[in-house]
Amino acid sequence: MSGRQVDRGRLADVVLAAVVGALDTAVAAFDDDTTALDLVLVVLASAALAFHRAAPRAVLAAATVLGTAYVVHAHPGPLSALPVLGAVHTAARVGHRGVAAAGGAVFLAGYVATGPGTQHAAERAGLLAGWFLCAVVTGLADRNWQAYLRQTEQRALEAERTREEAALRRAGEERLRIARELHDSLTHSISIVKLQAGVAVHLARKRGDEVPPALLAIQEASGEAMRELRSALQVLRADEPAGTPALLVERARAAGLAVELTVTGDERPLPRAVDRAAYRIVQEALTNAARHAGPAKVRVRIDYGTRNTTDHTTDHTGDRMGELTIGVDDDGAADPDRPPVPGTGLTGMHERVSALGGTLRAAPRAEGGFSVRARLPLGDTV
Repeated sequence: MSGRQVDRGRLADVVLAAVVGALDTAVAAFDDDTTALDLVLVVLASAALAFHRAAPRAVLAAATVLGTAYVVHAHPGPLSALPVLGAVHTAARVGHRGVAAAGGAVFLAGYVATGPGTQHAAERAGLLAGWFLCAVVTGLADRNWQAYLRQTEQRALEAERTREEAALRRAGEERLRIARELHDSLTHSISIVKLQAGVAVHLARKRGDEVPPALLAIQEASGEAMRELRSALQVLRADEPAGTPALLVERARAAGLAVELTVTGDERPLPRAVDRAAYRIVQEALTNAARHAGPAKVRVRIDYGTRNTTDHTTDHTGDRMGELTIGVDDDGAADPDRPPVPGTGLTGMHERVSALGGTLRAAPRAEGGFSVRARLPLGDTV
């Protein structure tokens, strides 16, 4: 899709240069004083517009020099300013306001200096000045509009990324609420029933009476209900990750973030606590990259190390075994001289890693961008 857009943009630039060149050449051809040098200057000034996206300042310089040389040599009409107008608009559109204004001023100076000193020439110069002013203003307006569109798109992507996380968080909060309600109501009531049934059975046996089968059934059923209720509460309270780091990467790609995933080492099932921490670390790092890195590329690396079921010390290469290494790097706008203030996300990552006896480093990179490095001891794999 991006390659197709680039081809369309290139085609549009060539068409623009051809249209401007055709207009200027046609006007020049009807002038009896037009020479071959004038036609060459017109064609070159118009052809430069085909590269206005790639090198706006260079195109502005070329169009201004060639256009000014043309008006100085041939004294043409106002349409000779079209290549310079296009170059001025493009330069202002990408933020080079001063350069754009200077290019327009140079062309106007050449146009006025070589023209006849009549009222008609002055009117033409005023008209051209208005055109150049409009070119600068429309370029700036277009730049602001494009910035607004990019910001709106970024907000929409951010809302899409956070919507699912908010839904998962609300679902977790609801599970915890249900677990508390069940624990406070059913657990207490069933415990009382089980306790009373047990006391009744004990007293009947102590007196030598036959224990009623219904009482034994109540005791057994209440015990089974307690076990099942504990299992249900454990599931409701569990903070299990809803997927894998690979799924997080796919979701980030679908949301527009350029993410590359690399997995090395002996991939294997992880202890539940380590698996949960790895998921949350990758999730938080990708979320931060989407929020703060801008249109950056993100690299996610997960290294399982070398599997060794008998020894978790060090292998002959010097690499520590029994350890999961997670790295998330982006080439965004983070500056090493201005480290970010740790928020809830970074603090939560540090707490998760510290609880497992691992290490975490989250800071801007020296070459630009942000880096997250986590090392989690695996212990016994499951």
